[in-house]
Amino acid sequence: MTADPLVVSVPDPEYAEALADLQGVDPLVWDMESPHPRGDEIRLAVLPYMTKLRLADVTPGLDALEVVQLQSAGFEHFVDDLPAGVTLCNAAGVHDGSTAELALTLTLASIREIPGFVASQARSTWEPLRLRSALADRRVLVVGYGQIGRAIARRFAPFEVTLTAVASRARVGDDLVPHVHGIDELPELLPEHDVVVVIVPLSDATRGLFDAQMLGRMPDGALLVNVARGAVVDTDALVAECASGRLLAAVDVTDPEPLPTDHPLWTTPGVLVTPHVGGATEAMRPRAIALVRRQVQNLLSGAGVDNAVAGPLSAPQT
Repeated sequence: MTADPLVVSVPDPEYAEALADLQGVDPLVWDMESPHPRGDEIRLAVLPYMTKLRLADVTPGLDALEVVQLQSAGFEHFVDDLPAGVTLCNAAGVHDGSTAELALTLTLASIREIPGFVASQARSTWEPLRLRSALADRRVLVVGYGQIGRAIARRFAPFEVTLTAVASRARVGDDLVPHVHGIDELPELLPEHDVVVVIVPLSDATRGLFDAQMLGRMPDGALLVNVARGAVVDTDALVAECASGRLLAAVDVTDPEPLPTDHPLWTTPGVLVTPHVGGATEAMRPRAIALVRRQVQNLLSGAGVDNAVAGPLSAPQT
């Protein structure tokens, strides 16, 4: 007797083609905008990237569903709608390189005053020569030392900086930092660092982590780089610090998001804003497809799934 195929929904044909050679797999292309006629057979559903769909609108009728695979590292806004018995997996590892690249780009652009030079170019103005700031010899604090945090630190290391890392709990270091500090040490660490790169997940513990008091502990002239989630930083407090000229900020994420056209963050001096593009590069696509293929192979073998962030964790079958 032949076993039923593993039915997998994927957002576009490229993903389906990547699964075509796997025996026992039936990939269905589904954008999730309307119910799929074979929805009750789907065991693994891959959500489109940067989707605004809610699981509560997608999962009704998916009676065989076991795993929902996201293409984003962030997952907090999907957890509440996760059906009972279904495992939610994020895309940890898919966006590490792209997000780390942007964190470094934002830092260099801000410190080397690139926005000002762009404005001068628009005015056909040649700025006078003077000594300006540089990244070399800066003290860089990476807040959130998971996979992306390590990727960020790895890209900063060649720039002759001093690196410090903070995670949820203190632990031994690695080849990039001698010691990983716990988040409880953050208030004491902030005054000692010139650049603070934030890459923590959004949770009850991190929402508003960088409030007026925490921002106030950063030294004058320090740069805050946020590539995490906008709500990790108190936007009003950040605007106040930057408007006063005391701090600089370079942010890929904002609260609210998208940032309204009349929001003061757009025009606050010393602030560089990019529209949440950290992971949205061509580099993420092959990594996302490879993750989906690996998850399908895991389900076929009963080995459990990777990156489970909510719901029951698939255990190896014996």
